[in-house]
Amino acid sequence: MENFIQQLADSFGSIQDLTGTFSVMDLTIWMLLSFLLTAFLWRVYKKTHKWTSYTQSYVHTLVLMWMTVCVIMLIVWSNIARAFSLVWALSIIRFRNAMKETRDIWFMFAAMAIWMAVWTKFYVLAIVFTVALALVVFIMNRFDWFRREATSQILKIRVNNNADFDHLFDDVFIKYTTLSDLISIDSVRGWALTELVYTVNMKNQNKKQEFLSEIKKLNDNLDVTLIIGYNSTDL
Repeated sequence: MENFIQQLADSFGSIQDLTGTFSVMDLTIWMLLSFLLTAFLWRVYKKTHKWTSYTQSYVHTLVLMWMTVCVIMLIVWSNIARAFSLVWALSIIRFRNAMKETRDIWFMFAAMAIWMAVWTKFYVLAIVFTVALALVVFIMNRFDWFRREATSQILKIRVNNNADFDHLFDDVFIKYTTLSDLISIDSVRGWALTELVYTVNMKNQNKKQEFLSEIKKLNDNLDVTLIIGYNSTDL
């Protein structure tokens, strides 16, 4: 038993931390600068995004992803042979399930970065990286960063195949919306019905039910769906 304890102590005593190549201040500055520059870039993305597919989760993922890539580059930068070995190690990883949430993909990627740091004996880097990312995730969620008010909604209307839908809903759109664009036409239910997909901006968000009721009067009471919440849902 005493021999085992001595061997265990010797093994811990031989642990070498390779993070000494960089100081903790260097790591902090690199990750902070990576975060600030990326956050600025994606704030520009948020302001200039004109379509309805904007999601807050996607922007969060990209900000965190570039911080993760920064750490991976620090690991491989100091040793070319290590870079090739890590590429080989990562090549055996396969994702069999499709991930619906973009942040789930980042968490998997971040976990691999932490594993890479520990495996290559960058222990301090692994700790600083994990703590920094945890703080960034909590801060972005606490202050709801990169959230954008949903001004546009997707409206799905089903009509009979013989319906003249080109101007059928014009009066309702003028009454309840500031913008309405037809973006797709598709046949559903075995070609029995036609589904129209519009992007609309409501004049008054409190009149959604009245808006849908008037649409249903015009399409023979067939299905009408208004999809909202693009900050949390990806189409």
